[in-house]
Amino acid sequence: MNNATILFVVIAVAILWVVFSYNKLIRLRYRAREAMSDIDVQLKRRYNLIPNLVEAVKGYMQHEKSVLENVTNARAAVSQGGDPLERAEKENALTSTLKTLFAVAENYPDLKANANFLDLQRELADTENKIQASRRFYNTTIRDFNTKINSFPVNLMAGVLGFKEQKFFEVENEEEKKVVKVEFKK
Repeated sequence: MNNATILFVVIAVAILWVVFSYNKLIRLRYRAREAMSDIDVQLKRRYNLIPNLVEAVKGYMQHEKSVLENVTNARAAVSQGGDPLERAEKENALTSTLKTLFAVAENYPDLKANANFLDLQRELADTENKIQASRRFYNTTIRDFNTKINSFPVNLMAGVLGFKEQKFFEVENEEEKKVVKVEFKK
C-alpha cells in the first residue's frame, strides 16, 4: 500500500464519519421538534376540552365566577404561544387554575355525579397524563441531542455545523416543585 492510498482511506473515513455524525445530529434535532409537536398536540387537546368543562360547571357554580374567569384567562394566555419556556410557565398556570376548579367542584355533589362532567374530567386527566409523557419524551430527546453534541469527537464539528445545546422543558414555578401536603378532615 502506498502513501496516496493510505491518505485516501483516511480522508474517506473522515468524510464518512462527518456525514454519519451530521445525519445523527439531524435525526436528533427532528426528533426533538417532533417531541415538541407532540406536546403541542396534547396542549391543543386540553385547550379544546376546557371550554366544555367550564360550560358543564357554570350552571352549578354561579357564585364561583372568579374560578371560572381564572381558568378562562389562563387558557387565553396559553393560546398566545411563545418559546418553550414561556409556554411551560403559562401551561403550569393553567394546570394550577384547573386544580382550583376541580377543588371547588368537590363542593357540588350534583356536579361531581354529572356524567358529562365526569367524562370531561376523565378526558382532561388523560390529557394531562399524555402531556407529562410528551414532556418526558421531549426531555429525553433533548438529553440525547445535548449529549451527542457535547461528546468527543462530535463536539469538534457540531459547533461548526451550527448545532447548539437545547433547553429542557422544566417547571419554572418553585411552588409547583414543593411536596403537596394532603390533609384529611375528620
